[in-house]
Amino acid sequence: MIIVLKPKTTKAQINHIVKKIAGFKLRAQVSKGKERTIIAVIGDERVLSTVPVEAFPGVEKVMTVLKPYKLASKDFRKETSVINLGLGVKIGGNNIAMIAGPCSVESREQLLATAKAVKAAGANVLRGGAFKPRTSPYAFQGMAEEGLKILAEAREMYKMPVVTEVLDTRHVELVNKYADCFQIGARNMQNFELLKEVGKMNKPVLLKRGLMSTVKEWLMSAEYILANGNMNVILCERGIRTFETETRNTLDLSAIPLVKTLSHLPVVSDPSHGTGKKPLIYPMALASVAAGADGVLIEVHPKPETALSDGDQSLLPVEYKKLVDDARKVAKAIGRTL
Repeated sequence: MIIVLKPKTTKAQINHIVKKIAGFKLRAQVSKGKERTIIAVIGDERVLSTVPVEAFPGVEKVMTVLKPYKLASKDFRKETSVINLGLGVKIGGNNIAMIAGPCSVESREQLLATAKAVKAAGANVLRGGAFKPRTSPYAFQGMAEEGLKILAEAREMYKMPVVTEVLDTRHVELVNKYADCFQIGARNMQNFELLKEVGKMNKPVLLKRGLMSTVKEWLMSAEYILANGNMNVILCERGIRTFETETRNTLDLSAIPLVKTLSHLPVVSDPSHGTGKKPLIYPMALASVAAGADGVLIEVHPKPETALSDGDQSLLPVEYKKLVDDARKVAKAIGRTL
């Protein structure tokens, strides 16, 4: 249920409505837009079936949301949400964020060198994995807390917010201590206990689309985070598994504008994982910007041939700089800034 308020509804009236809803053991989520303030009712709305909600002071109308993802839907918020990562960086709105860094934090020297290079090339968010989900149990699994400390050092040194993956509910508090944004990877998109846990945090979450997930399933996963109180969700299209074997995944560019018709959440693209082919990353990054992505996530490594993970899909810093320069031209052509 969505409660649409009148234009000049007072703070006291909003608090009164929220209190009334809480009295039915439901949760009220208030969203203030440019023109209207609305309240989403979370929980079993059937208890309100005989309650004259439209008679509450300040209420203009009551709407039923047919989509199962209520808080993620356009019905809840018409304007695209703008997520603040800190250090002056926001995702959503007219600006396009450039997120870059290595697949894994391998050493202090490697991470700081990469951070310096991508910052100089035009990136404004640093990515890097301290915990790595790998297909093989014998592959490099990441540096854990030591890697998080290196990421935090790079943030302070180069003034870039840090996004890193969290794999387990037991690691949420630890990652929260060091990072500016949680990343929920494709393999964990439907790890509902993990989604609930990051939903309890007041920190942005980058939610990647699952390998074989529909757009609806992706948005329902976002709903788990939103329903637990964290409204700072960023969606990430990173390719889905199809019958095609010539690329690592099939980057679903159509999902970017599609999701924007369904949801207010910002959407970024990850052409590195979406293609897995170095020659394809540049054109698909530019295509992502043209398709309306609010950010582009690219894997960059100073020495890809020595990378402990995903070296074959990592760009050199000089290659990344060209990508950013050309992406800026595409952004300008469609009336956005980068």
